[in-house]
This record gives sequence, C-alpha cells and structure tokens, in this order.
Amino acid sequence: MSSVILRSDFKGLSPAEFFYRNREIAGFSNPVRALYQTIRELLENSLDATELYGILPTIEIDIKIDEEHSDRVIITVKDNGIGVPIEHVPYVFGSVFYGSKYDLKQSRGIFGLGIKMAVLYSQLTTGKPIFVRSSTPDSPIVHEEEIMIDISKNMPIIVSQRIFKKRRKEHGTEVRITIEGNWAMAKRRVEEYVRRTAMIAPYAEIRLRGPDLELEFKRSTRILPNPPRLGKPHPYGVDIELLKMLISDCDANMTLKEFLLKKFEGTGERTIATFLRWSKLNGNAKVKKLSIKDLDQLSKAMRGFSKWRRPRPIPLSPLGEKLLKEGVKKILKPEYISAVTRKASSYSGHPFIVEVAIAYGGEIPVVDKPILYRFANKIPLLYDEGVDVARKVVDSIDWGYYKVKFPAPLAVIVHICSTKIPFKGVGKEAVADVPEVEREIANAIKDCARRLRRHISYIEKIHEIKRRKITILKYLPEVTRALNEITGVSEKTIKEKLIAILEKDLKSRGEAKIGKEAKTKSV
Repeated sequence: MSSVILRSDFKGLSPAEFFYRNREIAGFSNPVRALYQTIRELLENSLDATELYGILPTIEIDIKIDEEHSDRVIITVKDNGIGVPIEHVPYVFGSVFYGSKYDLKQSRGIFGLGIKMAVLYSQLTTGKPIFVRSSTPDSPIVHEEEIMIDISKNMPIIVSQRIFKKRRKEHGTEVRITIEGNWAMAKRRVEEYVRRTAMIAPYAEIRLRGPDLELEFKRSTRILPNPPRLGKPHPYGVDIELLKMLISDCDANMTLKEFLLKKFEGTGERTIATFLRWSKLNGNAKVKKLSIKDLDQLSKAMRGFSKWRRPRPIPLSPLGEKLLKEGVKKILKPEYISAVTRKASSYSGHPFIVEVAIAYGGEIPVVDKPILYRFANKIPLLYDEGVDVARKVVDSIDWGYYKVKFPAPLAVIVHICSTKIPFKGVGKEAVADVPEVEREIANAIKDCARRLRRHISYIEKIHEIKRRKITILKYLPEVTRALNEITGVSEKTIKEKLIAILEKDLKSRGEAKIGKEAKTKSV
C-alpha cells in the first residue's frame, strides 16, 4: 500500500492583502454598500478630527458621477479639523491598522481600517489613488498627496506629493476618492445616515451635495460634549497577553502590589490588600520575574475577584441630556421630548453609558410600533435593527401602561457609548444582548416613558376641561334666556356672571396648573 505525500507552498498574508481578499468583512460587499460605507468612514473621521479637539465641526460632502464612467462615483469630504501631519499622511491612508484610535478611550473608529478599505476598494474597482489635502493648525504649509496601497507589503505608495505655503490661516483635511458605486440605490441610505449623524451631533454643520440631492444641517448649538480621557484597563477584562504587554513597560523593581495599583482601573490600597489576601498571591513579588504560569494564575484571580470597583467613565464622552434633546428636536421636530443619561455601568470590565430619548407628536409620523434610532459611540446604526438589543427592549415595553396607544407618533432614540461596544458581528451594525446593557437600556426607556405618561395625562386633562367648557358654553344662551325670564335680569349680565363662575370652576379643577406644567414639559 503506497502513501501519497501532498506538498503545499506556505505563505503569509499582509493585513492589507487579507482585507483585500475579504472586503465584505468591512462592509464593501457591493457597489451600493461600498458607496455608503465610504461616505460613512470619511464623515466619522472628520467628526473625530474636530470635536475631540474642541473644534466645532464644519463638514462638506460632495458626490459626483464620473463623466466618463457612469458606474463610478467621486466622493469628496472636507472638514475644518485638526489635520494630519505630513509625515503621517501616507500611513494613515495607506497602511492597514495604522491610526490614532488604539488608546483605551471612546472614539468612532476602532481599528484604523475603514478609510484604508475604501482605498483598497478604489484600487480594486477604478485603479485610482486617493487624494488628500491637509494642514495642521501650527503648520505653515498645506500638503497634497495621492496615495495607493502596496497590498502585498501593507505599505503606502506615494503617487504624487505637493507642498504649498499657507496663504491664510486654515486647518483641516480634504479627501477625494473615486470608487465603483451605485448612487441611485445608495442615495436614500446615505441621506438617512447623514440626517441621523446631524441628530447625534447637533453642534456640527454638515452639507451634503449629490447629483440630485442637496441637504444642509446647520448647527443648533455651540456646546461640545466633554472629550474622553485616556483610561486604564479594568481587572475583569485581563488576560495573559494583556498582562505581558503591561509588564513590558514596568521597571525591574516594580512589585505586584504596585503594578495592580498603577496599571489598572477600579483598584485602591484597601481593595488590593483584600485581593492579595483572597488570592494568596505575594504582593512583593517582582512582576518582571513572573512566569507564564504565574501570569495565568494572576489573570484568573483578577477575573474571579468580585470586589473590584466599577470602572470610572473618564474614557467616555456621552452626549448628555441637553445635547441629546437638542439633536432630536432639530431633526424630528416633536411636540414633546424627554431624555435621560444613565450613570456609568460596566460589562466584563468595560465601562459604558446608555442615553435614551423619547420623542412624541409633532412631525413624527404615526406608526404601528415605535420608530427606533440607534447610535453607538455617536455612530448611527442603520442595518440589522431586527437583531439589535435595543429593538428587543423597545418591543418588550408595555406602551399601553404609559398611555401610548398605537398607531402613535412615537420615536425612541438609544445611544450607547463605551470603550468596547459589544457588537454582534464584524459588520458593527447591531449591539449584542449583553444583560448589563439590556438592563440599562430598559431602565432608561422606562424612565423617559414615565415622563411621557405624565405629559399625556396633562394633555388628556386639558382636553377634558376644554370639552367641559365647550359643552357648557353650547347651552349657555338657553340658560341665560330662561334665567332672564325668571329673574328679569338682563341676559348680558347673566351671561357675564355665568362665564365668571365657569372660569372659576375650571381653574379650581386645575386648568391653570395643568396648562403651565404641560407647557414646561413640552418642547
């Protein structure tokens, strides 16, 4: 019996080549989704380049159909952000996994992948480089570059580079890219995405121009949310590799006790002492001398200890109730709105904050179930709503208990911000059913719904009083005539007296109070 040995040639893939071969992972599966994804990535980068640095965003999005190729779309996005230093431009736009978003703090992007996927898709479908024009506030120059990606090496190729002296004080970045896209099919999705972005960023001014579309969302406030600050990992989220990376930055004499105090969130002298007694670990051991076995024991003990403090929300940047209401009011134009920002919570050691707003009436369409607007780290989520935890929670609410009878003009806005959003898949369009997150969303919605119930009760009582008044006034002429015949007093005098009595009675029933409260609780 003979055996056959099959030989294979083994080789590795660069990150750029991997995503080139598997572009569907990043949302570039077809011309419609790719066009939407490219605009999304560019817009999000522009917002992060402005608001994180205390700059009120002014962003222009221009979309044109290539005159020579009707299946190609030219996308230009310009912002007034912090700009990209000239030495970093080739790598920011031409090297997968190179970026500024790898610190432990909230940001719209995570991997530094999105814009590079757009460049790869452009190369794949049109063969054209990306054009970048940028300048930082302190730089005396403006630089322009055309960049492509060497897929096999995951390195940038600088096609051209030009440098100009600034003629005026300016800063920001302009990006132009040509891809294969279907504008007719993607238009509605792009328009909705930009509209929802304007809702979650009311401090931004966004202009969108397309072949048959022109939208402008002016900023309705000049207040920016507090920017996130750099955070530390929490003990609940550690593993052996994280411990090794943190230890590599320690000096040779750092002890385990010092390591736990300085490198982690949710620790303190008393907590560390309790942990060391509980785990029976030596707090004076030098962390540089810990073996893999020791690190395995340490990581398991840290995840198993139940008395760590919750992580602080310093790496997070929630919108806040005032800005959230401002954004919803600007886009949805409701009759009534309530909003709540929950206190920080955590799952698996990752801090998160849930914000919810409920909008009712006004220009909101009457629908059979609540309209849901989902956001994660200020990013609108448009796809996969049916499997999102927010949809599950909204559908589980007994809205009748809160006096909402469908069909009704009701919209629910859910925003989750975290250093690690628990997405269901690589598409990052649906949040998973994490119990802690689900509980916070449910509590926030119920809090807003209770306020809505009070508002609806006020409105119902006002309407009841008005109906009572109309009914009485309807029969007032007959009553005055009858009383005139009985008493001989003039009808005018009787009418004035009866109206005065009526007004006094209605006020005693709370009309004035209800009207005032309803007015203060509505938009």
